[in-house]
Amino acid sequence: MFKNVIVRVPSTTVCDGITSADLGKPIYTKAAAEHETYVSALTKTGVNVTVLEPHKEFPDSCFIEDDALCTSKCAIITRPGASTRRKEVELQDLSDVLHKFYDHVEQIQAPGTIEAGDIMMVGDHFYIGLSARTNEEGAKQMINILEKYGLSGETVPLKEVLHLKTGLSYIENNNLLINGEFLNDPRFDKFNKIEVDDDEAYGANSIWLNGYVLVPAGYPKTQKKIENLGYKVIVVDTSEFRKIDGGLSCLSLRF
Repeated sequence: MFKNVIVRVPSTTVCDGITSADLGKPIYTKAAAEHETYVSALTKTGVNVTVLEPHKEFPDSCFIEDDALCTSKCAIITRPGASTRRKEVELQDLSDVLHKFYDHVEQIQAPGTIEAGDIMMVGDHFYIGLSARTNEEGAKQMINILEKYGLSGETVPLKEVLHLKTGLSYIENNNLLINGEFLNDPRFDKFNKIEVDDDEAYGANSIWLNGYVLVPAGYPKTQKKIENLGYKVIVVDTSEFRKIDGGLSCLSLRF
């Protein structure tokens, strides 16, 4: 069960976020409204939400998931692979809030790079995507820290997607939303695979929270498959964040 969530409000510079999509720039007022709805959806799952202030100098900083990994034993501040995001992890309010919740806060060091959008938690085990943003050294440091606290991790090479959780979401009870290059990966054969169709690939990034699954708006086939498993579904519009490569999980730290 999750008790706490940390989010960061998008800034007025969100339209300048990094993107590989060809969907136009996000509109700040719409992004801000979507974020408020997102926070409201989180609270419906019974978690306490801590809201951090926006930072204009970091257009992507609302994607706070990439800045830290929050486990049952410790928090680990990352070192983002995107150079324009690297100083996000030095923001004092992030450090303060993590130390509020955790006695043990670790940090990835250069030359390691890792973004927690590349990390999927399954119980006490963590799958770590090796991507353009997460390198071997960053993954090695992360696994060493996890093992220090009695947790474990393994790497998953990526070829097609930005982050591991772009194409995978663990929604508990051995159920795994899965799409694209991961479908035939033997690492995931032990799971009950819920295949997300290519035309709804963005829907693969959904979030389990205390029996609920938050699903992005506009992906009815994926939504129906999740509902058929017995989950309570909350649909959340994140279309403005999709324009800058952001999904549901990117917008929060959950622990």
